[in-house]
Amino acid sequence: MLLLKPTTRFLKDLKLTKKRGQDIDALEDIIDLLQFRKVLPVRNRDHTLSGNWKHHRQCHIAPDWLLIYRTDEEFLYLGRTGSHADLFE
Repeated sequence: MLLLKPTTRFLKDLKLTKKRGQDIDALEDIIDLLQFRKVLPVRNRDHTLSGNWKHHRQCHIAPDWLLIYRTDEEFLYLGRTGSHADLFE
């Protein structure tokens, strides 16, 4: 099992996500799968990123709710969460 390492920015994003009324259980389910190195369902559209987010991955929690993360041998780093506009504009 990978240990969680949320960034400060992720924690701020999470606070905003809760304020918006998003289903945090859905995010927790995805994080659980990632912690145990399970393959995400196709509907989550997990893929690698490029540019400033090189070495990171992105998956969809909901149609316009994303999680940016990366892993190594020991940790699951939670980088950002939010809408496309929150993360890429």
